[in-house]
Amino acid sequence: MSAINLTLQIWRQENSDALGQLETYSLENISTDMSFLEMLDVLNEKLTMEGMEPVAFDHDCREGICGMCGSVINGVAHGPEKETTLCQLHMRHFASDDVIVIEPFRSRAFPIKKDLIVDRSAFDKIIQAGGYVSVNTGGSPDGNSIPVSSQVAELAMDAAACIGCGACVASCPNGAAMLFASAKISQLCLLPQGKAERRQRALSMVETMDNEGFGNCTNYRECEVVCPKSISIRNIARLNREFVKASLSEG
Repeated sequence: MSAINLTLQIWRQENSDALGQLETYSLENISTDMSFLEMLDVLNEKLTMEGMEPVAFDHDCREGICGMCGSVINGVAHGPEKETTLCQLHMRHFASDDVIVIEPFRSRAFPIKKDLIVDRSAFDKIIQAGGYVSVNTGGSPDGNSIPVSSQVAELAMDAAACIGCGACVASCPNGAAMLFASAKISQLCLLPQGKAERRQRALSMVETMDNEGFGNCTNYRECEVVCPKSISIRNIARLNREFVKASLSEG
C-alpha cells in the first residue's frame, strides 16, 4: 500500500448568505486505496481532534448510485476520471504533494447550504412537474403485455441511468439543466406507458426548469463530458422536439 501527502484548498462557507473562501489544509500518509470521500473523512477526523469544525459535504451510498455526492475537483465536476462519481474517485489518481482545489457545484439554481453542500431541490421540482406516469397500476402487469422493441428499451434505459447529481449544471457555462431534464423526459416519452402524457410533461418540466433559474443550452457539451453516467446530449435534441410538438399542439 502506498501513501501520499496532499495540500487541500477547500471552499468553506457557513450558509448561502455568508461570504465564503478557500481554506488550506495539509494531509499526510493518505492511502492511495482510499476513495475521495474517505480522504475527506480522514480530514474531518483530524479537524475534529484539533477542535475545528469539519467540512460539510454530501454523501450517501458511496457506490456511485444515489447521486448525492458531488464537488468540483480542480475545476472538473466529480474530478478527473471519466464516468466516475466523486465517491468512486480514488486517491491513486493523484500524486504526492498535489494541491487539490475542492469547491461546491456552482449554479444560481443550486444555492450553497454549507461548505460543499448545495441545495439541489430544484431538480426535485422538475421531477414533480412531470417526471412520472399517472396510471392506475393495480396488480403487476405481465412483462410482455406491451411490446417494446429492444432498441427503444435500450434508449430509455440509457436515459434512465441519470442519477440527478447535478454535475451537468455545475459544468455548463450557462448553468443549464437540459441534460438532466431531457434524460427524465426521454426515459418516459420513449416508452408506451409514458406517451399519454408526453405533451403536458414536456411543457410542465421545461416551464419549471426555467422558473427555477436554470440557464439555456447553447451546446457547449460540457454536461455530456462530466456526466458520470454518460448521458448523451441526443436526449436534449429529443427534449427540444417534444417541447416544440407540445407547444404547437397547445397553440
